[in-house]
Amino acid sequence: MNEFASVLRSWRDRVSPADVGLPAGSGRRSVGLRREELAALAGISVDYIVRLEQGRALHPSAQLLRALAVALRLSDHERDHLYRVAGAAPPSADVVPQHISPGVQRIVDRLRDVPMAVFTATHDIVLWNPLWAALNGDPSRYVGMERNLVWRHFMIGHDGTDFDNQHEEDFASDLAADLRSAVGRYPRDRALARLVRHLRAESSEFERRWAEARIAEHRSSRKTVTDTPAGPITVDCDVLLAPGSDLRIVVYTVAPNSADEAKLDLLRVTGLQTLTTTPV
Repeated sequence: MNEFASVLRSWRDRVSPADVGLPAGSGRRSVGLRREELAALAGISVDYIVRLEQGRALHPSAQLLRALAVALRLSDHERDHLYRVAGAAPPSADVVPQHISPGVQRIVDRLRDVPMAVFTATHDIVLWNPLWAALNGDPSRYVGMERNLVWRHFMIGHDGTDFDNQHEEDFASDLAADLRSAVGRYPRDRALARLVRHLRAESSEFERRWAEARIAEHRSSRKTVTDTPAGPITVDCDVLLAPGSDLRIVVYTVAPNSADEAKLDLLRVTGLQTLTTTPV
């Protein structure tokens, strides 16, 4: 068994179903994840997991390695070792980090009563909880640049989300400023450079804001999510920084004892189900 296969099996064995929000079930012969469970978490086939653990699948892609690192709750050092023994270069410090640390993963796992998502420094969504998906729509439907909040805001718009005039201005300005700050920190990130070029060429509004050369941290905002099964819900949006990872944890909260709180409670129960109104 090669080193990649050895560490993959060892790290699978140490992750319990409870660690990843899965029921333990009955008849388990070990406390770790089953191959089927790891495959589902990483979005790959069970057969491929088998071949990886038997050393028969060589040169897995960087995308696959990233998915395995997240599914197995690896630390940064463990993730880098996984890449190296797979024959791939670990993610460079010169590119925007996407790895979700075990601590950030646990925060999202445990705080299920508020809509929460994790974004990179360039606003690519990388993780979310069920209530976020119920409120905003399932982010897994996004592909390519659609996974980037800045691209969607300036190229598609924000139908289904209303801001007051001041918050709308602040939000758009903050998005452009965040990208400029990221360019300064990750000047060799080709995907980031491509995103900025695309936005500057295709969006006159983004180009205008980019020309302001504003550098600032993202501010809190208030918005109303209008297209939800429970009706319009007004939320306060706060952005928390995860130290050491440059990830943004975005949290929505509502005023206590409000109609918005009651609607969010209803959405928490129904999840992604579509609510129907029964005629009187």
